[in-house]
Amino acid sequence: MPSDTMRHELVNGELKTISLAGFGHGITGTELAARLHQHVKSNKLGVVLNADTGFVLRRNPDTVRAPDVAFVKASRIPTGPQLAKFLEGPPDLAVEIVSPTDTVDALEEKVADYLAAGCLMVWVIHPKAKYITVHRPASQPLVLRESDHLDGQDVLPKFSCIVADLFT
Repeated sequence: MPSDTMRHELVNGELKTISLAGFGHGITGTELAARLHQHVKSNKLGVVLNADTGFVLRRNPDTVRAPDVAFVKASRIPTGPQLAKFLEGPPDLAVEIVSPTDTVDALEEKVADYLAAGCLMVWVIHPKAKYITVHRPASQPLVLRESDHLDGQDVLPKFSCIVADLFT
């Protein structure tokens, strides 16, 4: 992977450059990450990670994704030299925040990659339209509107927030 200032993902062995996000995208990501971090830390559930963290979802050809926000359970946190490497396997929760340059096909591919690798839950946040789609393995997507509660279910026990609170 290159070590320049752009973000990259490796998809089926092909390097993909990811555009840097806009200001509102950053606010939404930080708002969610802060809420998740506080909940995860106070309940000793694991760690919340930012978009700089790579997850190896597949090998030969390799796929390494970097969700906007991620959660990894405490039992899966690597130690020692493994901390400097990409995590082998998916996060337990992957969060993708839709930006104007994202396509529906690209987002669907990311969600499919996370779930196929064993991710327990994927949240796709649509800041412009102010809704969130929740994806789980072998389940139909669930759409949450502004007045709904985003629930961590069995992945993040007791985590809940009103969807509208995540948007500027």
